[in-house]
Amino acid sequence: MLRILVIEDSPVNMALTVAILENAGHTVLQADHAVEGLEVARREQPDLVLMDIQLPDLDGLTATRMLKSDPRTAGVPVIALTAFAMKGDEDDTRAAGCDGYVTKPIRYKEFLAEVDNVLKRRAEPV
Repeated sequence: MLRILVIEDSPVNMALTVAILENAGHTVLQADHAVEGLEVARREQPDLVLMDIQLPDLDGLTATRMLKSDPRTAGVPVIALTAFAMKGDEDDTRAAGCDGYVTKPIRYKEFLAEVDNVLKRRAEPV
């Protein structure tokens, strides 16, 4: 299936996300800090990045902007993973370059549907 990079600092959220993705048949790459995640993305060229917004070293929106401005990773879709669900938060993630938005706690059916939707939109001809 797909190679998906999860950038998430919470061990509990990482374990849940990895379990859902692996049970769906995907290969999961992991990073618990943004800088490490950027390095993994550049080196491994995943099919998708799931980006936590609150990370200890660099916020996920800044990390997403960095991914999108790097020619090596600009085409990799990014889905924001966030506990923030206030009005305007999704707009902020989209403005930073995120292609999708999932709130925590993760609800597996909706989560997998968003992964599929983002990848389908990326595959559609322009």
